[in-house]
Amino acid sequence: MTIIPYSINRKETWDAFIDLSKNGTFLLKRGFMDYHSDRFFDCSLLIYNGISPDDEFKENRLTTRDLAAVFPANWVEEQLTVYSHQGLTYGGLVTLPDVTQKEVMEMMESVIGYYRDMMGARRLIYKPIPYIYSNIPSGEDLYALFRAGARLERRLVSTCVSMQYPMKMATLRIRQARKAVDHGFYIDRMTEGDSETLCEYWALLEHVLLKYHNSHPTHSLQEMQLLMDRFPKNIRLYTVRHEKRIVAGAVIFEWRKVAHMQYIASGEEGREFGALDLLFRHLIGERYKQFDFVDFGTSNEDGGRVLNEGLIHQKEGFGGRAVCYDTYEISPLPALPNPPSNSPLQEENKDATAICTVPYLDLRRISASFEPELTAEVARVVQGGWYLLGQENEHFSKAFAEFCGAKHCVPTGNGLDALTMILVAYKRMLGWAEGDEVIVPSNTYIASILAVSRAGLQPVLCEPLLDDLLINPDGIEPLITDRTRAIMPVHLYGRVCQMQPIMEVAQRHGLKVIEDVAQAQGARYHGLRAGHLGDAAGFSFYPGKNIGALGDAGCITTDDDALADYVRAMANYGSNEKYLNLMKGLNSRMDEVQAAVLCLKLRRLDEDNEARRRVAEAYTGGITNPLVALPKMPSDVSENVWHIYPVRTPERNALREHLSKAGIGTMIHYPVPPHKQQAYAEWNALSFPISERIHREELSLPISPLMTQEEIRRVVKAVNEFRI
Repeated sequence: MTIIPYSINRKETWDAFIDLSKNGTFLLKRGFMDYHSDRFFDCSLLIYNGISPDDEFKENRLTTRDLAAVFPANWVEEQLTVYSHQGLTYGGLVTLPDVTQKEVMEMMESVIGYYRDMMGARRLIYKPIPYIYSNIPSGEDLYALFRAGARLERRLVSTCVSMQYPMKMATLRIRQARKAVDHGFYIDRMTEGDSETLCEYWALLEHVLLKYHNSHPTHSLQEMQLLMDRFPKNIRLYTVRHEKRIVAGAVIFEWRKVAHMQYIASGEEGREFGALDLLFRHLIGERYKQFDFVDFGTSNEDGGRVLNEGLIHQKEGFGGRAVCYDTYEISPLPALPNPPSNSPLQEENKDATAICTVPYLDLRRISASFEPELTAEVARVVQGGWYLLGQENEHFSKAFAEFCGAKHCVPTGNGLDALTMILVAYKRMLGWAEGDEVIVPSNTYIASILAVSRAGLQPVLCEPLLDDLLINPDGIEPLITDRTRAIMPVHLYGRVCQMQPIMEVAQRHGLKVIEDVAQAQGARYHGLRAGHLGDAAGFSFYPGKNIGALGDAGCITTDDDALADYVRAMANYGSNEKYLNLMKGLNSRMDEVQAAVLCLKLRRLDEDNEARRRVAEAYTGGITNPLVALPKMPSDVSENVWHIYPVRTPERNALREHLSKAGIGTMIHYPVPPHKQQAYAEWNALSFPISERIHREELSLPISPLMTQEEIRRVVKAVNEFRI
């Protein structure tokens, strides 16, 4: 879908689409909307299918062909807020009759993304078009609002007579109408161009509103005259007269099968002798009997906070039922809290200085794709009242162990704890000494190395291969000493390591193999899942992972019964039974909410990983820039789940700046190698040239299971356009 901002040159296209739409009314035509132009900054949009933003848009080419929807809106700079539309009673997404739920969700996502990324909007105030105005009553945009995290800001109550299912007219209303006839009242309709009648009625209207409601008409007399001149077949004035004087009346907005009463007023004489009763009975029973609905309008005051029960009672007396006019507030930006400056999430989001139309990773969009089940699962757990070590953990442990093919899964508080506890457990169980060695790749994220250090063991760094960026199996054996106890292969960037030669080295030297699977959930090697290739494995479910929690979470998988029992107790203060502590443990438990969320997301993990592969294949097949080295594709596609798509170039910073200007978000995984970090100052003089080159050249392109073809195309195009 392509978003095109509205301009005056597209007025005819806009109006023609309103006529074709399933829910547009004449209020949404430009002749009605544009009279507000001196009060509101218009930021309406046209949503097209089949048109590329790179096309040369000529006005005569932008017709209703391929136009899928329009979105009436205005912009308030001081509030950084988009309204849909402040000058209208309603004004949500206007679509064609055959639109689908999925298409509307995509449209709403595109609209929200446009206002967020192109205008810097913080809020969207959305007023859906009530179902009574739709040719095909439906609420696709209401579900899209829910998916977008909208909250109901205001609800106005209207009273609407369904002509197919009217309620019985109250006896009092019938009597009042007869009383009006007996008094000599009669009904008159203003003819086109009769400004004298309009002036007389407007004076009555202003008097009534001021006296009884302390308010004024939204439209001035001059504005109403202008609108009636523009829409003579849609805006009508019906009055009740007595001896030629206007004693009551109502302005009626007509659209298709709905008559909407506006500006209803009755003077003292009209109130006393039932003028409005006569008028309403005539309009419902005669003038609009072929319509589907007669809408009396809202009965709220004070911005919707107060309901005028007298008006409700009067309107319902004519057989009306309640119809709500709602207003929703959406926060277009990701609803994630600002992480602390030392959080890894801060690192992932520091591209925010540039406005990204293709974000590196939109976590809110991913969460929204699991709705409404995601919110329902969280609510179910919260309402259940059991938040730790309950059935949700049991369900997840069983499901994830089966997914990996492992015998045991032990949930933990995070991935770092998972790796640390495996090492600590083996150290205690097998009698490893303080300072014994664990071989880890030199280009991994520092968490892998921190786990070794936290366990009181010594990390020994092994260089990776440049072609797949993974630990070099041939480089492991030369590093083994009489103090080496384990190898920790890290399935970096989503690709599983060459485990067969690693396992052969480990078996020759009697070493444990502990997989770091933080970035490769679901990957396979020779048919087996990562997490079931060594003696034990640690997983992270940090929100940005292929399967992410709504916060920190992790787990351990293993076939080792003794290890599973040990780490299960260690994670719970060293206790298998409350208040009986077998060891000096720690608190590292997955809460029930995260377990329920992960159970839900696990069902779609293989599908999401396959979607990531399609993005990676499109990048690999489409990026042809000789300045950019692409990652090596595995011979077996199941070996890589593409948590990250890492490219390399000596001009990494220039490429990143180029992509940022093109609206493409990127990340660096990772800018500083572990041996150059201050945390390991004792290593700073060491040289690991392959690792240093990777950290100097690596740049991660956007990748997620929800990327659209248009987003992928934009990334490929931008990378190919990079020049030094």
